[in-house]
Amino acid sequence: MRARNVALLLTAALVVYLVLLADRAVALFATGTPAGIALGVGVFVLPLLGVWIVVATWRSGLQIQRLSRRLDAEGALPDVSDLPRRPSGRVDRTAADAWFDARREEVQANSEDWRAWYRLAYAYDIAGDRRRARATMRKAVELEAADR
Repeated sequence: MRARNVALLLTAALVVYLVLLADRAVALFATGTPAGIALGVGVFVLPLLGVWIVVATWRSGLQIQRLSRRLDAEGALPDVSDLPRRPSGRVDRTAADAWFDARREEVQANSEDWRAWYRLAYAYDIAGDRRRARATMRKAVELEAADR
């Protein structure tokens, strides 16, 4: 099953859960007691937070997909198929670090190129640093939007 289909399926399941949670909040409001109303407000915040997270995640994913497609059309997608791998399939740490260093130098040489930032984000990802990969990819999205 394609990753996008899995994401759609999980999003649909989450929406059902959030609707059920909102229904519980309404039931708590209906009690009319101060404690029920207070709990209802607290429970109602959870679906709102969930919707915000889902929208932000999908928006980010679509922006990254747009960049990926643009790089693919240019024939410039990062290729790590030649890097040595562990038995688990992950890129060997030493090779990932070397590939990362080259991408970092590329960004230092041209800090306004969103393509370089995209490749650096990919380097962070294969090195296992997901937090920095996301932050770097946000920078690539930001620069690409200004480039259009």
